[in-house]
Formats: sequence, structure tokens, C-alpha cells
Amino acid sequence: MKFGKELASQMVQEWQTAYMDYDNLKSLLKDVMIFRQEHALTSSSPSGPEARSRALKRRLTMYRAFSGLTRGTTVKTEDEVILVSSDGGAAAETHYQTMFLKSSEEGGEYEMVFFRRLDEEFNKVVKFYKEKVQEVKMEAQELNRQMDALIALRIKVDKPYMRNKKNKNDINSFRPAPLEILDHVKINVEPNTPVSTLKNVLGSSKSDLSFSKDELKRAEEKMIKVFVEFCQQLRLLKSYCFLNMLAFSKIMKKYDKITTRSASKSYLEMVDKSYLGTCDEVSKLIERTEATFIKHFANGNRRKGMKSLKPGHKVERHRTTFFLGLFTGCSIALAVAIIISIHARDLLNHERRGEYMESIFTLYSFVGFIVLHMVMYGMNTYYWRQYRVNYPFIFGFKPGTELGFREVLLVASGLSVLTLAAVLSNLDMEMDRRTERFQTLTELVPLALVLVVLSITFCPFNIIYRSSRYFLLSCAWHCLCAPLYKVTLSDFFLADQLTSQVQAFRSIQFYVYYYALGDFRKRSNKFLGTSVYDLLYIVVAIIPYWSRVLQCLRRLFEERDPMQGFNALKYLSTIAALVMRTMYSLNLRKPMFWRIMAASTSGFTTVYNTYWDIVIDWGLLRKNSKNPWLRDKLLISNKAVYFVAIVVNILLRLVWMQLVLDFNETRFLHRKAMVTLVACLEIIRRGIWNFFRLENEHFNNVGKYRAFKSVPLPFHYEDEKIR
Repeated sequence: MKFGKELASQMVQEWQTAYMDYDNLKSLLKDVMIFRQEHALTSSSPSGPEARSRALKRRLTMYRAFSGLTRGTTVKTEDEVILVSSDGGAAAETHYQTMFLKSSEEGGEYEMVFFRRLDEEFNKVVKFYKEKVQEVKMEAQELNRQMDALIALRIKVDKPYMRNKKNKNDINSFRPAPLEILDHVKINVEPNTPVSTLKNVLGSSKSDLSFSKDELKRAEEKMIKVFVEFCQQLRLLKSYCFLNMLAFSKIMKKYDKITTRSASKSYLEMVDKSYLGTCDEVSKLIERTEATFIKHFANGNRRKGMKSLKPGHKVERHRTTFFLGLFTGCSIALAVAIIISIHARDLLNHERRGEYMESIFTLYSFVGFIVLHMVMYGMNTYYWRQYRVNYPFIFGFKPGTELGFREVLLVASGLSVLTLAAVLSNLDMEMDRRTERFQTLTELVPLALVLVVLSITFCPFNIIYRSSRYFLLSCAWHCLCAPLYKVTLSDFFLADQLTSQVQAFRSIQFYVYYYALGDFRKRSNKFLGTSVYDLLYIVVAIIPYWSRVLQCLRRLFEERDPMQGFNALKYLSTIAALVMRTMYSLNLRKPMFWRIMAASTSGFTTVYNTYWDIVIDWGLLRKNSKNPWLRDKLLISNKAVYFVAIVVNILLRLVWMQLVLDFNETRFLHRKAMVTLVACLEIIRRGIWNFFRLENEHFNNVGKYRAFKSVPLPFHYEDEKIR
């Protein structure tokens, strides 16, 4: 692998603009090489006395004194190429500058441009590294204070009989940490849970120490997370230093090779003597952090401590690819079998086609929505990884537990096999005269499928990606309990996904009514059209939108960001449009008043949501950007992709209007099939939205160099002067 690709693959993506621009410097060297190649013909074929003189010089070199195969210190006989100097400023403001001494030579201006750009990159790297080192040093000082408070709390809770008095008769006596520090410390109450949120609203965000074991346990858990994140930050900073030093070494050696000069030695000596090469504070901090963590949180067990500190690495397994291919092939075969069965038995013209579409098709479509959404998410993860979007960090996955596109598509294909097998068996039992008496059993097949899916989802055993399942359930619970939980990106991102699953929520309602009331025994839907069912039909659909409204209001309260208020209004307008559309569709008479209300609210929310998608969530349509009508930074080089995505998003948003314009019925599709098709198009639109939304978030993190999670500290010092 070429070094440029290796550098791009190993760099911290959120810091990519702070790394040495290796590709740009390499392009400048390419200009130097092209110039030298173009002017090599006139200087490489001399004739006459000059040619004989050069031949004599080359021959005389054969008789030069032999210097040995293993050289020691050699006398420099070649002319100086560059002169590197610094401005002599403060250590934090030192500016390095390279003077090219061969500028008078033909083509020297190209090399001058190269060294000027090289100095800019080096000064940029050194400045960024200094700033980050100062940040981690300040964080280390705060961690010292947090550890003092934690150790004192341990003594107070575990050994309250101990006193801070030194035994003068025993020099080697054990001296516990001073307990007086607890007089100036309070517990930070982060509004991350319903209880802490209520405490934060009713009282202060700080509370006095209770010296209970539960309090100590919570403080220790927070400190462990802080140490793990801090150690990861130090390792990435060390990697940043190493990769940049290697990049400067590579580019200078490439310069020497192209120009046949010897400038790399003097320049790399300057790199080694700079802050980038001499600062060892990060390495020392790593050693001290690891030693502290092993001593205080792993009981001296280094293996256990390092296992907690070092993030896990995801291991790709061949069996995942094998089963993905197997399940995909089985799904295709089952789909073909269903199509053949429907065509061979002419089921589309069957007398009970309407009953089947109203009941069984609705039950199976619920699982179909889930499978389609998983397929779209699997494609998202594939392209995020292709374009180096750090989606595990953005979503907050535990390192090493995130699912890649293979794992996501494996689960989706496995679920599709179960669903399609259930559909095929249901059709066979439906049409086979020998199983007509088992009609009740036939109707229970969709319920059995859903129960299998639910049992896998809530399975407590460590199988089928338990950590990812629990992460999903945790985010879903946070969405359901909004605004009692602190809103994270993963929470509102999942809530946005649920807003595209309105028909899935309504299918859940149908499941409950269909099986709880016993109508499945006769395949009757008497509950459809009742006032209670119609009311719940509206309420169930607005649940995900209402969850987003509450999340936006909480972020508005905490972050004081007015954009969150406008975002909440967007979801409120969507709720209004959804209610009006539903009431219009449920009214058999289709009065003009409800049609006008549904059309006006749907039109307004379509424009509002489309603008928000493209301008706010995707960050596009920037008039004065480097890429006209897009944004300054783009992941995809082909700009047409973004314009196509904008057009597709607008068209799929307009599909909402089909319920208002009475396009529910077509000659070829049943009404339920049409509703399902529209729901599938909305899921596809959401999948497209996901990619560009996370791309915009990725560049937001890059712009602010946010490569680490902000972990709350357990203690708060009332007197900031205490150290």
C-alpha cells in the first residue's frame, strides 16, 4: 500500500485537516519532476570538449579513495541545499522556515514553492500538536483532583474508622489520603436519567455527598469511563505525532530521489529537534494513566486493567460472509417460489383476495418494513466505511461492538428468510384443501413470526449481537421516555428513523386488535372503522413525531439553541398534516373541507421538511460555497450525486400527497399494496437521508476536531483554589 493511502486509513478522521497534506506536497514534487524531465534532453546529451570533460570526471571517480562499507562520521563535501531556521520565539509560538539555497538554478522556483508549502504544513502540525498536548495536560490535572476526591470517598465509605494522622514512630507507616478534601466536594448530578433530570429541574445540578456505597460505585463507574476515554485520547495523539513525523520523512526522501539532492538529512534533523520530535509528555502521561488505572481500578492486575483501557478491535469473520450469501440466496429462491405460487394458482383473482390483503398482507408487511429498513442501514454502513465516516464514534458505539454492513445485512437476510418462508407456508396452507380445517393455525403463522423476532430482540444471552441489540433497545427506551433522558445523537437519529415507520406502528396496532379480540379465528376485521380504533390509528402514528418534539424542546432548554425550537415546529406541523390526512382518509364521504385542510397542511409540511432536510440536515444549497449550491466540503467527488439526491428527496416527499389526491386505488394494486408501496418509498428516502445527514455530522466533527466523547466527571470542587 502506498504511504498516502496508508496515512489516510490510519489518521484520526476528525483531525484530518490537521495532518500534513501529503498528497498536495506530492503533487508539488510531481511538478518538479515534470520540469526536470522536460529539460533533461538538452543537458543529458553534451558533445565536444564538454562531453570529454564529463567522461574524464566519471572515470576519475573510479580511483577515488574507498571510504568503507560501514561509514561512521563523514566529511560533508556537497554544497548545502537548504538552511532551516526558527524565529526564536516562545516555545509555544516557534515558527520554522526553510531557505532554499539553489533558487538561482533553472527550475528552482518549483522547489521554492515546495519548501514554502512544506514549512506551512510543518508549522500547522506543530501548532496543533502543542495545543492538544496542553489540553491533555490540563485534563490530567483535573483527573488528579478527581482521584484525590475518589480516594478520600473510598476511605470514608469503606474504612470510616481511619484517621489522617501519621504515626511518628513508624516512618514506613501507611498514610491515607486527607479526608478534609471532601468538605469542598459535591457530586455532579448529570441529567441523564429521569430521576437526575427531575432533580436538576427541581434543585441544583450539584448535591452533597451521602457517603453511601451506591454513591461510591457510581463515582467509580464514571471515573473508569473518564480514564478509558482519556487513555484513548492520549494514544490517538501519540499516533498523530508518529504519522506526521513519518510523513515528513517520506516526503523528504521522495524529494531527494526526484531532485538527486541531499536535503532530507538537515530537514529531518530539524523535525527531530522540534516540539513534535522532542516532546515526550504524551508517552509519560500514557504510562502514568495506565499505572494509575491498574492500581486503583484493577486491583493491580495489569492484564485486567489493560483489557479495560484498550478498546476492542472488530474481527471480520468469514462465516458472516458465508451465511450472508446463503441467506440471500435462500431469500431470492423463496421470493421466486412465492411469485410462482401466486401465478400458478391465480391468487390475484381469487374470491378471497380482499380478505387476505386486508388481514394477512397487513400482518406480514410489518416485518417487511423492518427488513427493508435494515437493508438500507446496511448500505449506509457500507458507504460510510468506504468514505471513512467514523459512524461508530458519532453514534457512540462501544469500540469493537459496532455492526458493519455484513453483519447488518446478515440479520436482514436471515429475517427475510423467516418472513418469506412463513408467507410461502401460509399460502400453501391457505390453498391446500387438506389443511382447510386448520384455518386457526394458518392465521397464527404471522403471530409466531413476530414472537420469534421479539424473542431474539429481547434475548438476554450473549448471542446474535447482544450489545448492539441492547444499544438499540436503550435508544428506543430513551425515545419513548423523552424528554426525561438527555438527548444524544443516537437517540434522536433513531427517533427520526421511527418517523418513517408510521405504517409499521399501525401494523402493531392491527396485530393487537386482530389477535387480542379473537378475530383471527374467522379472519374478520370488525374492529376496523370503530371510533376507538380510528382514534388510536391517529395516536399511534404521531408517537415518533411527538417524541422528536420533546427531544427538540429538551435540547432547546439545555443548549439554548433556537434552531431546536424551529425543529420542534417542523415536527408539530408534520403531526398536524398527519392528523388531517388520516381524518380525511378515514372519512368515507371525503368532504371538501377535510380535503382542503389535508392538502394545505401536507403541502406546508412537505415544503418545511424538504427545506430542513436539504439545508439544515444535509448542509447543502450554500450559495457562496466552494462547490456552488452544495457545501465547501464533500465526501463524494462526483457533485451530480448530491443534486440527484436533492431531486429524489423532493419527489419522495411529494409522495405524501397521494393520500390527499385520491391516488390510493390503481387498476393493478390493491389499496393496502399501494399504502405499503408508499411506506417502502419513505423508508428508502430515509436511507438516502441517513447517508448525507451523517456526512454533514462528520464534517461538523472535523471542523471542531471533535474526536472524543465528552464524559462527565463525578465530582465538583466548590472552591476552585483547592488543588
